[in-house]
Amino acid sequence: MPGSPYTDLDRPPLSMTRLRRALVAPHGPWARLELRTETGSTNADVAEAARAGEPEGLVVVAERQTAGRGRRGRVWQSPPRAGITTSVLLRPGEAVPDRGWPAAPPTGYGWLPLLAGVALVEAVARLAELEATLKWPNDLLIGDAKCAGVLAEAVPGRSPDQPPAIVLGIGLNVTLRADELPVNPTGLPATSLQLAGAAATDRDPLLRALLRALADWYDRWRAAGGDAVASGLRDAYLAACATVGREVRVLLPGGDDLTGTATGVDSDGQLLVTTPTGDRVLAAGDVLHLR
Repeated sequence: MPGSPYTDLDRPPLSMTRLRRALVAPHGPWARLELRTETGSTNADVAEAARAGEPEGLVVVAERQTAGRGRRGRVWQSPPRAGITTSVLLRPGEAVPDRGWPAAPPTGYGWLPLLAGVALVEAVARLAELEATLKWPNDLLIGDAKCAGVLAEAVPGRSPDQPPAIVLGIGLNVTLRADELPVNPTGLPATSLQLAGAAATDRDPLLRALLRALADWYDRWRAAGGDAVASGLRDAYLAACATVGREVRVLLPGGDDLTGTATGVDSDGQLLVTTPTGDRVLAAGDVLHLR
């Protein structure tokens, strides 16, 4: 039957009922979950909800995304049900006394895409039994190939005194075949969990593990007041990061580039690079491309 979600038996559909039962309060860590057969961009959907005043904790999952976005407006697509495409709504600038969460300072928001990367590494290790690493600031690698990406976007508050919301989007290639892999404009080859030899490629438990790990790390980070060091997030990120310790070439928005050694990540999630002319501190927004 054309268009049926059961046409490709290797790619069964997700169940919103089961996902909500497992992931939404009172039994799960998230406030609301929406599963969409198709959408343009889950990040755009969650950003629209944020602008309308949606509380923290919304999760949007799409079986197919037709206008997915990466950093710098790059567009990518994936076959239906071949991956995990999800975005969550976070409001880190709002205190939550019932959970013991003070408001996190905006200077710490740069850690949120890195936090998502740590959650991805944990979920892939636990379910797929693959060793993955992170390329600062937003790629998950298996070997030297990209298997997932993270995109964080800020949505301004509805009034000057309201802190911005953060939309955190994650795209993970699960069962893409070699002829379905996207061409990566950053030059890294792409892969999927299936092509990398994953022990499991069932998207339901993978998505549950990912969203639970994401909620767990967010809880730790929020409870520590947005402090990546005190929450243990910085150590966890550095343990998974393949960029630190390597020679890198950084392309900057003005067309210039710099080369040096990535020596660490500072308390705000910025990359530290030692160059022949001195040390540089780079935020994700300062970088067009890093090799």
